[in-house]
Amino acid sequence: ADAERMIRRKPGFEGFDVNAIPIDDEKTYDLLCEGDTEGVFQVESSGMTDLVLKLKPRTFREIIPLVALYRPGPLQSGMVDDYVGRKSGATKTEYLHPTIVDLTEETLGVIVYQDQVLQIAQKMAGYSLGEADLLRRAMGKKKAEEMQKQRDRFVQGSISNGIDGGEAGHVFDLIVEFAGYGFPKAHSTAYAYITYQTAYLKAHYPEEFMAALLTSEKDNRDKIIRHINSCKEMGISVLPPDINESRSDFTVPGSNVRFGLAAVKN
Repeated sequence: ADAERMIRRKPGFEGFDVNAIPIDDEKTYDLLCEGDTEGVFQVESSGMTDLVLKLKPRTFREIIPLVALYRPGPLQSGMVDDYVGRKSGATKTEYLHPTIVDLTEETLGVIVYQDQVLQIAQKMAGYSLGEADLLRRAMGKKKAEEMQKQRDRFVQGSISNGIDGGEAGHVFDLIVEFAGYGFPKAHSTAYAYITYQTAYLKAHYPEEFMAALLTSEKDNRDKIIRHINSCKEMGISVLPPDINESRSDFTVPGSNVRFGLAAVKN
């Protein structure tokens, strides 16, 4: 919002609206694929940057699973490596069961979202969606007794649908590994949109973006130093505080960033 306000002060940009930006902007995807993710929502940690570099998203749809994959469940179960391998074509895409190909096709046979857990229980084992949500909750709590009950219900329901009990048990066990940490797809999509918006601002309005980023971290000396160094790498000069020029926040005179007075210690 701070970056957006500064952009609107530029002549000819008065109507700029971050919610009206194109969703297929090449420069934004280039920035992500190069790993230039400092300050970009959700993807600035080293692990997340590494994942972005491996997956190289070129469409908005490809950013959505990124956010959901970098979670304890998928990371611990090896699903992230599976997804990366399948996306790059290094490993073959395999599906957990022929009956649920349509539910996991979009995510290359990997269970990424909570929604998929509900749909799999419904399709394989004949759960109602209400029952499936109780299954999801039970998985989150990880109570052994309740889980055994649910496993029996899932296997029996699958057998009634003509599915082999052993195969159903295998699918259930894989779901359990994942489900305690899964994101709903809507949550992941909303996050991915903010990831895209912040990446777009950084790609097209780097001075305003970095000034807003510095303002947001004005009380954190280490972050301030890190972001100033980033500005230098980007070819943006950070001008020192000036009693006549500086405002409370970091500002953008021309193509420079001016240090904000509120970030001056004591």
